[in-house]
Amino acid sequence: MRGRIVVGLIVAAIGLLCVISPSVFALLIVAIGLASLYELNQLCTIKGQPLEYPVAMAGVFAYAVLAYFGELRHWEGVLLAGIILAAFWIGMYGEQKGYFARTAYTLLAVLYIGKLLTYFIAIRQIPATGIWLTYYAILTIALSDIFAMAIGSAAGRTALTKISPSKTVEGSLGALVVVTIFGAVAAALFRPLALQWWQGAAIAFSTGVAAQVGDLAESALKRDAGVKDAGEMIVGHGGVLDRFDSYLFGGVTFFAALHLVGVLALP
Repeated sequence: MRGRIVVGLIVAAIGLLCVISPSVFALLIVAIGLASLYELNQLCTIKGQPLEYPVAMAGVFAYAVLAYFGELRHWEGVLLAGIILAAFWIGMYGEQKGYFARTAYTLLAVLYIGKLLTYFIAIRQIPATGIWLTYYAILTIALSDIFAMAIGSAAGRTALTKISPSKTVEGSLGALVVVTIFGAVAAALFRPLALQWWQGAAIAFSTGVAAQVGDLAESALKRDAGVKDAGEMIVGHGGVLDRFDSYLFGGVTFFAALHLVGVLALP
């Protein structure tokens, strides 16, 4: 347990320090994305249909680059078309059995990991408040994970879903209460966020819900492949995908919530 805590603190410290520099943070997102993609490919391999891995790697990397330079909205359609064409083309040189599944899994992997992670790059690049909103998003998702586990372990009685029997309704609801209070208090007291308390509460609540759904979605992928963890890259925590699954859904929801509560203009 002590080793798990130490490793967790080191990972958290590295991530929070990287937020200071937009370029370094973008590189961190790329590293997380590529490591998560590797683990997802391992899950797909266990299922008998690995990704068109080079295509998926190029797609995840391209998503991050376009997001960093603010060109994603202009070039995303071309990027997706390129991924589809490349996956179908390269797939023809592999085994014919599973050809459709490989190409479909490849596109899903790029969207699931590559696209969803780019929302953190977008949050970090928001003028003036980007750095604080990024910290806000990270802390909200981290608190959701921590308190869902802590409250569930201490008071959990009702299973939340068969997908992950260790998760409980009590832990889920308790975590949502904690993050909503945190969101409201942080918004009211920390003025650099430039949020009203109700905006903070709404953003934190919706992000907390999405973070829990993201955790369950990744659990479903692991159960489908018949494994406990997606990998072993982070000692005591399993794989990178295990550690950041909540952030995949949490980041996009946080970004969407900024629009819905009026912090960012709707496109």
